[in-house]
Amino acid sequence: MVTSVDRDDLADGGAEHFAQTIRAIRARAPLTTIEVLTPDFLRKEGALEVVVAAKPDVFNHNLETVPSKYLTVRPGARYFHSLRLLQRVKELDAEILHQIRHHGRPRRDPQRSAAIDGRPALGRRRFPHLGQYLQPTAKHHPVTHFVTPDEFESLCDARRREGLPARFRDAR
Repeated sequence: MVTSVDRDDLADGGAEHFAQTIRAIRARAPLTTIEVLTPDFLRKEGALEVVVAAKPDVFNHNLETVPSKYLTVRPGARYFHSLRLLQRVKELDAEILHQIRHHGRPRRDPQRSAAIDGRPALGRRRFPHLGQYLQPTAKHHPVTHFVTPDEFESLCDARRREGLPARFRDAR
């Protein structure tokens, strides 16, 4: 997976770096599946188009939380901008698989379930990827519940029953 921190210091938000990296991987290992996890490119006109034109196989974006908590959890980001970013990927290239990377406990919170499962506008090629947020510093949003490996496995089982891809990733 190709990822980066937000590069608001760059005019294109780092989009050209993503594109160059994708092209370099394709040149050296053409059979490699390339998955990118990008920032939201907020106020970076044309940045998304640069990344999509480089043809990653999978385009990921962190949605993080539900709309009502977005300003608290991600003060510099906007929920509906992130959602629109993924819709725009679909419009630009319908062949790119796109994923929402959502951190939280969706099955226990109906609002979170809607946030990751109820987005028909993104189409059938969108598969939510569940992850776990670990508070990087005391200034970041606190962890209110640690999801155990057994709970993760239960979520994966539920996804498998629904015919969705499921994989457990231990982030330790």
